[in-house]
Amino acid sequence: QYENAVTPEILDDFPNYGLTRTRYDFDQLLADKAVEAGARLLTGVKVTAPVFDLAGRVCGVTASRDGEPVEFKAPLVIAADGVSGRLALSLGLKRDEKRPMGVAVRQYYKSAAKHDDDYLESWLSLRTAAEPDVLQPGYGWIFGLGDGRVNVGLGVLNSSEGYGKTDYRALLRDWLANTPEEWGLADEANADGPVRGAALPMGFNRVPHYSRGLMLVGDSGGMVNPFNGEGIAYAIEAGEVAAKVVAEALKAPSVPRREAVLRTYADRMDDLWGSYYRMGGIFVHLIGRPAVMKLCTEHGLKRPALMRVVLKLLANLTDRPGRDAADRIVNGMRFVTPTLGRRL
Repeated sequence: QYENAVTPEILDDFPNYGLTRTRYDFDQLLADKAVEAGARLLTGVKVTAPVFDLAGRVCGVTASRDGEPVEFKAPLVIAADGVSGRLALSLGLKRDEKRPMGVAVRQYYKSAAKHDDDYLESWLSLRTAAEPDVLQPGYGWIFGLGDGRVNVGLGVLNSSEGYGKTDYRALLRDWLANTPEEWGLADEANADGPVRGAALPMGFNRVPHYSRGLMLVGDSGGMVNPFNGEGIAYAIEAGEVAAKVVAEALKAPSVPRREAVLRTYADRMDDLWGSYYRMGGIFVHLIGRPAVMKLCTEHGLKRPALMRVVLKLLANLTDRPGRDAADRIVNGMRFVTPTLGRRL
């Protein structure tokens, strides 16, 4: 199965290694880092709604703390409240149904054979033992965690006929049952924890990312990569952009000037990923067609030169300026593709 594998190239713009981490402690590490930088962390608090000033601008939030109602005021509210986007919905910022959406399930498994692999595995062809000749909807992954376990999962896009009709947990079990026995993934006794699922809001499917004192970061702004379903890294990068914009805005000499700076956040996000995510929307539409997916898996996977370009495109990893043909092709595609804009 690896005879046509493409070896990832070391890039000048990125480190020559990657890391994997579970969510068990990753979120806490991020919170601790924020506190080190001066943030005040409040636990046991659930935000319930935005607070508006007389001009209709968000100036804080209401919340529940230990069962008691509380209110917090702030010159700016950043909504990093996930796929539900409750704060955004309070401002009438609804999800764009034309943009990509996905769903994913994942589970941890004990696997002595796979936990310390050098590479992350992406499965574009999912097949089960019961129907080995049938290409199942979606894509899968196997990520070694280096601690005796692997993260395994699959995702299905809304362009697929199986979206909303598939038992994703059952499909995960059936796919893993078709993996080599020595991996240990076919035996549910090796499962470490329950199956977890989540929606994947993709391709900027909720915009604008700034409106009336509310800034959207991560899933609340539909920032998941349509090409590969990656969301955490993009949320963190968006948080970095948001922090820079906020820092600039707070230095502004007047309220109108501050507001003008805050409005640049939407444009900066569009400049960063708008073209790439537009291509991602086209990609999602195409691979949702069984005939296209079959053509890709049966013929495209056998061509290393083509797969090198596909790997860089799907992973969003190229040097700029490009140092090889694959870099130049992907960068050129982004250059000629219009950005999504804050609204279509």
